[in-house]
Amino acid sequence: MPLTDIAIRTAKPRDKAYKLYDGGGLYLGIQSNGGKWWRYEYRFGGKRKLLALGVYPDVSLADARERHAGARKTLAAGNDPSETKKEAKRAVLLKSENTFEAIAREWHTTNLNTWTPKHGTDVIKRLESNIFPKLGNRPINDITAPELLSILRIIEKRGALDLTQTIAQYCRRIFSYANATGRGERNPAIDLRGALKTPVRKHHAHLKASELPEYLQKLEVYDGELQTKLALKMLLLTFVRTTELRGAEWSEVNFDKAEWRIPAERMKMKDPHIVPLCTQAITILRELQKHTGNRQHVFANHHNPSTFMSENTMLYALYRMGYHSRTTGHGFRATASTVLNENGFAPDVIERQLAHIERNKVRAAYNHAQYLPERRKMMQWWGDYVDAVAGGNDKELSAILGRSHNAA
Repeated sequence: MPLTDIAIRTAKPRDKAYKLYDGGGLYLGIQSNGGKWWRYEYRFGGKRKLLALGVYPDVSLADARERHAGARKTLAAGNDPSETKKEAKRAVLLKSENTFEAIAREWHTTNLNTWTPKHGTDVIKRLESNIFPKLGNRPINDITAPELLSILRIIEKRGALDLTQTIAQYCRRIFSYANATGRGERNPAIDLRGALKTPVRKHHAHLKASELPEYLQKLEVYDGELQTKLALKMLLLTFVRTTELRGAEWSEVNFDKAEWRIPAERMKMKDPHIVPLCTQAITILRELQKHTGNRQHVFANHHNPSTFMSENTMLYALYRMGYHSRTTGHGFRATASTVLNENGFAPDVIERQLAHIERNKVRAAYNHAQYLPERRKMMQWWGDYVDAVAGGNDKELSAILGRSHNAA
């Protein structure tokens, strides 16, 4: 006989558990402690099985019958209701574990060893400030391209176009990571290409070749610190990044081979870099050796013996010389690149010396020494060129320009 609400409410516990049947395998189990549990008793694969349908009164008689009916349909379709329920629970759990934030943090941890500590901190802070509050709790497979776009547009409206592009790139990588680890199905961030405003790129201010003679004359009479003056000369001759020059250590310099080997951890792209040293650069280093040869760093910090020249030292020197907004330390890279390209040096050789690293990781493993003989010749040509320009020797400069095409 089917159960009624009154019969269920008035059912009292006994010394032993007992059952009140509703029909079709559905029953209410009355426990000795007073608990009332809905169960569906059925057979699957020749075995007796039980499916928990909830606890009374949280699950009413009507609710229990509805769940029972669903389970019977599952059984009629040839599936085990218990396994179907377990699978549903696993899916819910998987969704909760595979939120965007959870996977993003896992991606971040996985990549930490390839980033500098500062970059690693910047990445997670940007995600925490701009993405996690809106998308962090969302299952990664539920996020759509329009939904992601709406979040990025909020950043874009602040005028932070570079940040918008950066975070969009993070998202592309996070979705790709989810796909690669078997928890993602698509990459909605890829669909956003062309949907965001592109920031106008401002190139580093740099000197033209025609402006070098005046600059070198001003540098020669610069009345500031000798170390700063020599650092600016060395920066022009080697056209490395300012942070790479400032952090140079004497242990990295090999006078016999006339080369400076910058270790991977100090390079922007985390790949070791060889700088062939022209005779002019060797002369500067010999002069510096008299002043800082007993220190760890070539360009030692006068105020703190354990570290090196501050990041603004060379920049402020350029300001004093009248080059505010006209060039920066980084700008000498563009100046050298332009002159070398215009004088017939192979673009691949120039790019390698600029440490614009090969993105293919297999090639990158040995690429730090690629074109080294050509680079040695090119760097000596550049040193001679700078010397001739500084001295105003047109005849010597003409001879140097005439041999440029055979230098690499």
